[in-house]
Amino acid sequence: MDSALNGFLEASDISVYRRQRPVLRRTSLHIRAGEVVSLLGANGAGKSTFLSVLAAELKLDPALHGEDPVLLNGQNLSGLSPAQQARSRAVLPQKPGLAFDLQVSEVAAMGAYPFAALPASEVDGLVEQSLEKAGIPHLGQRRYLELSGGEQQRVQFARVLVQILAQRQSDPLGRYMLLDEPTASLDPLHQQGLLQTARSLARAERIGVLVILHDINLAACWSDRIALLSQGEILACDTPSRVLTQENLKQVYGVEVDIMPHPRRAGRPLVVFG
Repeated sequence: MDSALNGFLEASDISVYRRQRPVLRRTSLHIRAGEVVSLLGANGAGKSTFLSVLAAELKLDPALHGEDPVLLNGQNLSGLSPAQQARSRAVLPQKPGLAFDLQVSEVAAMGAYPFAALPASEVDGLVEQSLEKAGIPHLGQRRYLELSGGEQQRVQFARVLVQILAQRQSDPLGRYMLLDEPTASLDPLHQQGLLQTARSLARAERIGVLVILHDINLAACWSDRIALLSQGEILACDTPSRVLTQENLKQVYGVEVDIMPHPRRAGRPLVVFG
């Protein structure tokens, strides 16, 4: 395997149609291990569909794609078993569903399921570490269904952290987190905390992070790169300062904005609406 590919999750020329309507049009994006990429776009732009492609949750039409449209560390994603995929990438869906009345620590421990040989003591340590990183160590003994929506979202984030950190030190390849609107139900403090944790882990553990956000300024503060998706196509993908322009945001969202240097984050733009 080419070592240059070992740290990428890459999708090339992805096209998806629903009822003959194009959702994605030859859309390409790569996420490097160690970086945070935010995927932005208006409602219905195809963001969640694209994340589903990267998560192998959406079967691609072979008539529209050549070989290897999605590569995980240089390997064809469709050629990997679900267990192999789950040991390299973790997914936080937009609306995680869980109807069982489990303890919070038990929900977080679900992240260790792809690692069947992991000793219970290591799982317990990962759960404790992940609840701490998610800012909810005090919720470990609570019942999941009794929590608020925002608290449940942070528990699900802890589950993703357990999965992405399990046996990390013995795995030389890149790992990846795919987060679909993880901050939607969180207050501003916990929005910042979740994204700060994601970025810190990206750096420290060579984890590539793709995060779908609606808050443009959150993306500007915490992303290495921003990909703007417009009508199923990537309009721009680069650093926040290069992507978040008046012209691009007008085209994607149909709104007029002012852009200025962020007063607290050097080198980051601040987008002002209205």
